[in-house]
Amino acid sequence: MLIDLIHFTPGLSLAGGLVIGFATAVLVLCNGRIAGISGIVGGLLSWPRNDIGWRIAFLAGLLGAPMVASLFGKPAHVDIEASWGAILLAGFLVGIGTRYASGCTSGHGVCGLSRGSVRSLVATTAFMLAGIVTVFVQRHLIGG
Repeated sequence: MLIDLIHFTPGLSLAGGLVIGFATAVLVLCNGRIAGISGIVGGLLSWPRNDIGWRIAFLAGLLGAPMVASLFGKPAHVDIEASWGAILLAGFLVGIGTRYASGCTSGHGVCGLSRGSVRSLVATTAFMLAGIVTVFVQRHLIGG
């Protein structure tokens, strides 16, 4: 398998990783909160009285960052080759998995591992293995 050098962006990927690491460190150091998207959104759905502002700001930044980035270059092109039904089913299954795993990939993989959490190590390993198996089945057994 060859690396697609046209879409290979190690510099941008490194910069993005540094920004994510910095943002998660600031959130935990200044607010004592973990930057797990499922926990942030889940906390918004329960309407905590004094806990809404930072959650809305975090999600606004998450959603607004691609718009700001598009001002400085070519906007990202997203091409999803799935029906709305498949997308909704996938989202539902991800939500179930997130609840079952007590967090999402961002919470466990970025924040949990950096804190040395054994639970996050197990969860992240399970996420990665599931992804590897899915890609293998899709590409080599089903064909796609």
